Amino acid sequence: MTEKILILDFGSQYTQLIARTVREANVYCEIIPYHNAFEFDLGLKGIILSGSPFSVNEENAPDVNVQDFISKVPVLGVCYGAQLTAKRFGGIVAKSNKREYGRAILQKTMDDALLSGVAKESQVWMSHSDTIKELPEGFELLATTESIPVAAFKKNGSDTNPLYGVQFHPEVYHSKEGKKIITNFLVNICGCTQNWTPAHFVTDSIEALKKQIGDRKVIMALSGGVDSTVAATLIHRAIGKNLYGIFVDNGVLRKDEFEAVLKMYDQLGLNVTGIDAKERFYNGLAGKSDPEEKRKVIGSLFIDIFQEESKKIEGVELLGQGTIYPDVIESVSVHGPSVMIKSHHNVGGLPEHLHLELVEPLRSLFKDEVRKVGRELGIPAEMIDRHTFPGPGLAIRILGEITEEKVQLLQQADYLYIKALKDNNLYATVWQAGAILLPVKSVGVMGDERTYEFTVALRAVTSVDGMTADWAHLPYDFLANISNEIINNVRGINRVVYDISSKPPATIEWE
Repeated sequence: MTEKILILDFGSQYTQLIARTVREANVYCEIIPYHNAFEFDLGLKGIILSGSPFSVNEENAPDVNVQDFISKVPVLGVCYGAQLTAKRFGGIVAKSNKREYGRAILQKTMDDALLSGVAKESQVWMSHSDTIKELPEGFELLATTESIPVAAFKKNGSDTNPLYGVQFHPEVYHSKEGKKIITNFLVNICGCTQNWTPAHFVTDSIEALKKQIGDRKVIMALSGGVDSTVAATLIHRAIGKNLYGIFVDNGVLRKDEFEAVLKMYDQLGLNVTGIDAKERFYNGLAGKSDPEEKRKVIGSLFIDIFQEESKKIEGVELLGQGTIYPDVIESVSVHGPSVMIKSHHNVGGLPEHLHLELVEPLRSLFKDEVRKVGRELGIPAEMIDRHTFPGPGLAIRILGEITEEKVQLLQQADYLYIKALKDNNLYATVWQAGAILLPVKSVGVMGDERTYEFTVALRAVTSVDGMTADWAHLPYDFLANISNEIINNVRGINRVVYDISSKPPATIEWE
C-alpha cells in the first residue's frame, strides 16, 4: 500500500506548495478541503493542516477535530493550522499588534525531531495577522522570532501521536530551511520511507490502468503537449493498440508541428490518427476577432471533429485525458465541491458530449512530476521539455481576425524565435515563449522602398507554476539579433517589440 500524507486545505494560497514540497521528498500526498470526510487507512502516515485567509476567532472559522486526528496519526499545523491547534487545546490566539508578513529569523529554543539539522537561527516567511499569545498546558515551545513569542511548538505526552505547529510557512521559497523542516516531519515523525518515485508511479499506474480498462477500447484527443503525450504513453503501455489517439490540425498550430508531432507519436509506437481540418477551422474563424468567440469556434469544431472520428471506431467505452493535479485541486473549493471541472481540462466539454468513462492516469501529478514520469517512460526530451502551448493555439496570439496569411506570418516569426532561443541555450531558462502578431501596421524602410507591414511582439516569461510570472530578462544582443532575423526573413513584418509585462497585472498570453 502506498504511503500517504493528507493535506487539509483551509484556503491558503500556499497549499499547493506544501504538496509540492512533500512530493519533492518522494512522499505521496493529497490535498482535500478541510471539511471532506476521509478514511484513516493503513497507508495514511500523517496529516498537515494548511494556512488560511480566515482567523480562528471568526464565528464561522474552519475547524477540524485535531484531537481525533492525533489519536491515529501525527499532525503538523502550518500557520492557521498551528493557531487552530493551539486554540482547540486551550491556548490563546489573538490579533497581533502588527500584521506579521515577510521574512523573519527563526530562533530555536530547543532541539527536537522537527527542527533537527536546522540552524539555531534560520530565515522563515511569515504571513498572518493573528498570533499565538499563550500555548496550551502540556505544550512545549520549540522556536520563536523577534516579533512573535511562539513560532514553533509541540504537544508533550505519550498517550497520542506527535502534534506539531509552526506559525510560519516552511513550504515557501523564502523559508530557507523549510523543506528540511517538512522532510523532518515526514521522515523523523511520520516514519515515511520516501519511496514514491517516477519509476514506482509508472509501474503502479500501468497495473492500475490494466485493471480499470481490461480489454476495452480507449479514445483520446492528443495535442502534442506534455500532459496528453505522457498520459497516452502510460495508457499505451497498459493496453497497446486498444488506445486510439486523435490529433487534429486546427490550422493554428506552430510551423510544421502537425507533421513533427505525428512522427514523434509514431516513434513512440502510439496508435494515432492525424486529421487535417485546417480549412474547416479557417472557415469557422472567418470574421471573428473577439478572443472568446475564437475560443468557442475552435472548441466547438474540435468536438464535432472528435465525435465524427470516434464514431468510426466501434465499441469505444472510455475517454483518455491528460488531467493533472492542479486541474483537480482548482475544481474543488474549500467552501464546497465544484460541480464542474474547468472546460480546458476536459478538451472543451468532451466528456459531457460523449458520455464515456474517464481514464486520467496523471490526475495525481504536478506538471514537473509529469515531466519526470515522461523521462522515465523514455519520451524524447524535445517533447517532454516543450513549453506550454495554449489550447486555441496561435488563434489567441493573432490579435483580431484570423486569416491563413496571418497564421503563416506568425508561424514563421514564431519558428525563428523559438529556434533562436534553443540555439542560444535560452529555451530551458524560460517557462514559456512565443510571438504575437499585432493588428498594427507601421511604416518601415527596406532598401530604397518604404514598407507598411505588421508588428510582432515577442513574449518570454519565467515562472514556477504559471500562476505568477515575470518577463524573462533576455540579453539585449539576443533580442537585437532575433529582431533582425525576423524582419529580414518574414516578408510582411517590419517591426519587432519585446513584452516586458509581468503577471499580474498582465497575463502570459495576450488574449
